[in-house]
Amino acid sequence: MARNYAKETAWENSPTQVKRREARNRARARALKAGRVHKGDSKELDHVGYHRTGSLDNVRTVVVSRHANRIRQPKRS
Repeated sequence: MARNYAKETAWENSPTQVKRREARNRARARALKAGRVHKGDSKELDHVGYHRTGSLDNVRTVVVSRHANRIRQPKRS
């Protein structure tokens, strides 16, 4: 099945997704300021738990490797 780039772009620019991206960026900026991560260290902030919807602002974060953060997936029934 071919990718629908127009649909992906529409999703990325939706108000809901923009707010979630801003929250992820704020969390990363706070971790940089606190010295938990550094620019170019190939680490990411993992929002603990699976937060598919809603705000990410008050969610606890853990510094993990990029690989560890990308392979972790929620259990599907």
